[in-house]
Amino acid sequence: MNHVDWNAVRFDPAARDGHVESWFLKANDPSGDRAIWLKATIFAPDAAPSRALAEGWAVCFDRRGGRRRHVGVKHSIPFSHASFDAGGLGARWQIPSSGDSFDLSPAATRGAITMGAERVAWDLAFHGDARPMVPFPSLALYETRLPRLKYVTPLPDARFEGEITVGGERWVVGGWRGMQGHNWGRHAELYAWSQVNVWDEDDDFVLEAGSGRVRVGPLLTPMTTIVCVRHRGVVYEMNRPFDLLRARGDVSFRRYAFSARGPFARIEGVLEADAEDMVGLNYPNPEGSTTYCLNSKVARARVRFEAQGRPPLVITSRAAALEVGTRDADHGVRMVA
Repeated sequence: MNHVDWNAVRFDPAARDGHVESWFLKANDPSGDRAIWLKATIFAPDAAPSRALAEGWAVCFDRRGGRRRHVGVKHSIPFSHASFDAGGLGARWQIPSSGDSFDLSPAATRGAITMGAERVAWDLAFHGDARPMVPFPSLALYETRLPRLKYVTPLPDARFEGEITVGGERWVVGGWRGMQGHNWGRHAELYAWSQVNVWDEDDDFVLEAGSGRVRVGPLLTPMTTIVCVRHRGVVYEMNRPFDLLRARGDVSFRRYAFSARGPFARIEGVLEADAEDMVGLNYPNPEGSTTYCLNSKVARARVRFEAQGRPPLVITSRAAALEVGTRDADHGVRMVA
């Protein structure tokens, strides 16, 4: 599936259906105390898909010295005022009234987002040569109506350089490790997603795990869990039908536990974040409901991994990406955008 441009836009402005689509970047300070998450989104409601919006998001996590100074900002403009590249990674717009902008290309991003008294600005370059991480086992599953939410990681392991300004403070970004992802469709009823490539014990381990339940008519599907790993040049994709039957995922507001097994490896892991290290984001759904995205890029992770022919590996991180999506408003996380 390497011939597919996994960043190509999937939204059709002429379609009659609602749609959500996002391209996002995350990068972590090697110390684990800071992280940046940037996202360009297309949102089209079912009731009026012609009134689609382009949204820019920026969340900065900062817990240096034990103090939490996490900042989240968002802006929105009509989709017609933005430009999205049809054949690859590209999103750009400007908001002259505020001086805000958003520019995302295959190797760089720059922009600024203001919301109330908060402002985040950035100018970053990024690069990486790892091949895409494609969780679904078949290309056909990315073209059919089900599953409703599609996700892929075109750049699972990247290095970032540049600078970020948060609340007037300039952060110098030098070799921060991160990734770039793309998803589209509709949010699951309940989900967890995690990605980790900054570990305390091993610098050559990339993990992506996701679990979710979706609504099909009046019914909720069982929890489905997919896990992908890159380690020492080997790809382990635990996504065959039999793998999915054996995999397990347990999702709560601030904790995600999973286990999975493939033909050549098995894995189990736990990701957790304190409420103070999460920010809440309102994700509107095309039919009118809201998903509460409980997001941390400085979560804790502990993973035990066994690959065929190799000794078991136990690794930990305090720079993990953990995202939990829920329809339950009583989640206890501070909403920022």
